[in-house]
Amino acid sequence: MTPTSSSAATQAFAELGLGPELLKTLTSLGYEEPTPIQATAIPHLLEGRDLLGLAATGTGKTAAFALPLLQLIETGGKVPSALILLPTRELAVQVAQAVHRYGKELGVEVLPIYGGQSFPQQLKVLKRGVDVVVATPGRALDHIRRGTLKLGRLKVLILDEADEMLDMGFAEELEAILAEVPARRQTLLFSATLGPRIETIASRHLHDPVEIRIAGIPESEGDVPLIRQTAFLVRRAHKLAALGRVLDLESPEATLVFCRTRNDVDELTESLNGRGYRAEALHGGMSQEQRDRVMRKLRGGKVDLLVATDVAARGLDIPHLTHVVNYDLPSAAKQYVHRIGRVGRAGREGVAITLAEPREHVMLKNIERLTKQEILVAPIPTVADLRTRRLELTRASVRESILEGNLDRFRVVVESLSDEFDLVDIAMGAVEMGHEATITGSEGDEEEIPVAKPFHEKSHGGKGAYSGPGASAGKGSRPRGGEGTPLFIGMGRSGGIRPKDIVGAITGEAGVDKRVIGSIQISERFTLVEVANNVSDLVLRALKGGTIRGKKVTVRLDKRR
Repeated sequence: MTPTSSSAATQAFAELGLGPELLKTLTSLGYEEPTPIQATAIPHLLEGRDLLGLAATGTGKTAAFALPLLQLIETGGKVPSALILLPTRELAVQVAQAVHRYGKELGVEVLPIYGGQSFPQQLKVLKRGVDVVVATPGRALDHIRRGTLKLGRLKVLILDEADEMLDMGFAEELEAILAEVPARRQTLLFSATLGPRIETIASRHLHDPVEIRIAGIPESEGDVPLIRQTAFLVRRAHKLAALGRVLDLESPEATLVFCRTRNDVDELTESLNGRGYRAEALHGGMSQEQRDRVMRKLRGGKVDLLVATDVAARGLDIPHLTHVVNYDLPSAAKQYVHRIGRVGRAGREGVAITLAEPREHVMLKNIERLTKQEILVAPIPTVADLRTRRLELTRASVRESILEGNLDRFRVVVESLSDEFDLVDIAMGAVEMGHEATITGSEGDEEEIPVAKPFHEKSHGGKGAYSGPGASAGKGSRPRGGEGTPLFIGMGRSGGIRPKDIVGAITGEAGVDKRVIGSIQISERFTLVEVANNVSDLVLRALKGGTIRGKKVTVRLDKRR
């Protein structure tokens, strides 16, 4: 929704069937007109229909379900009339704030509940009585089992970002919660994609739903809007230097940098700050207070670079964001599209930069096929490029200073030196002082970064060359990124799992060489590991019959690819 002072908002939303209190709120917030999903969904929801909404972040779906929900529920009760489930604490807080904002005139009591927050405080508010609970599945189920979250009078259940909740391993929690809610209820399910698991949930738990599809971040279309996409092939050891070089040439206003793990985020943030940048970390290992502090600094313009994991960055809206950097290439092409879709909105040009290791060149090709957009693979900027760019920026700064005027106070300095030096020499000396004062730690690094070339399937043998499981995948062939068989393991960081545990389990249980193992990505609640295609069935059977860290865990093919 677009802010405006026009009263057209009242008429536009009134036509959807919203009541006077909500219209008053929308007018005070300065909203102009409904987004497509709001215009389509709100009338159906006000009629009490179930809904399956296929819409990505940024389409206005929060207001699409929050506004009719607020009009339909009863307020002032001791138990909630509505429950909204989301995958992360960031989204829970964000949606709870939106519901509170929209329901202010109605006196609606809203409570976000999520892990990492004080349980006694949540319990205190629940006992006092709330109308809407916004929760992550794990903490919601915890309260349900303790008897502190009672759902007997629930009228509306909303599953937002359902595909993300499933990807994060919340399937069992969702099924357990759905078993506790009243049979007679209104159910809304929102997802960015429609896969088999989403279809199963919809068929089992939604009654004659209205299905709405709203284009948002492209999933399989080639219309990535106004985003300049560039990739640089660089070996891992030189990534930090390459990132600094690229940032210095781009001079972004605000940048979101994606890393795979929490440790990667912390290490990169520390390194960037050591090079003179203003960087902050954001990941699941931080407390809510720490996250709130980071976001306040970001919105206040005190941070240039936000370094984050995918989960921590989910749902973030940074209006002044100009650049997205894939410091680590995501394992799935779809995730790349989600990342870069955060820039290039509202008619602004955005920039997506990827630092890919040579072996990941094939993943770039997969992404190009998905987006139907070319990703320019460019050489790492040289020292000469950097010097030229720095001189361009200095020239622009000097020109701007001259145009602004207010230089008379420096005239005495120039006049006192003019008897001894030529005016051009004086100007060059002044420019040099200003120019050198702007050099950051990375700009002062004059060492060239080695050129990295992609590994091709027909590379000569030897160190670093891949034959690839699809070509001659012998027992010792390591799968290239995105070309092996992805396996899902139902244990993650919370279970203490480490990469060496995965490698040990696969080699020990299946009796295969460790070289058949590709990328390993450990999330909070699950792990994804790629193995060579020709041994995937063997590994899958072995892991299903064995243990990891002494525990039996769920192991299956990853259904997201």
